[in-house]
Amino acid sequence: KAAVRAVRNAIEFNSIPGAIFAIPGGRTNMLINLKLGIPEEAPGVDLDEVAKVFPYGRLLPIDVVTGGLSFGSGRVVPELGDEDDTAIVVVAAVSIGYHDPADSSQGPQAFSTRDGH
Repeated sequence: KAAVRAVRNAIEFNSIPGAIFAIPGGRTNMLINLKLGIPEEAPGVDLDEVAKVFPYGRLLPIDVVTGGLSFGSGRVVPELGDEDDTAIVVVAAVSIGYHDPADSSQGPQAFSTRDGH
């Protein structure tokens, strides 16, 4: 749950929806790079559920590294399946790029807003 929430929060307030108009080929050619920082003591992450957060674009293999945060929250809610008061925070870094198959001189490109788009 924490990984899905982290990814939703990462893309909710950014320009990914508007960027599809500046990427050659739009949604079809958009590449999504995702890196998750997850505490070692966190339970397993369902990467298929995380991938469902992205409604378009091609998600590259998800990079999972040790990171994030776990701490005692002081609250246990048995109705939510809590066994102890451990809170898990996952950090998500999302970046987009593109691959224009019409341009065989280049491989995948990073999306840049420096050109005014």
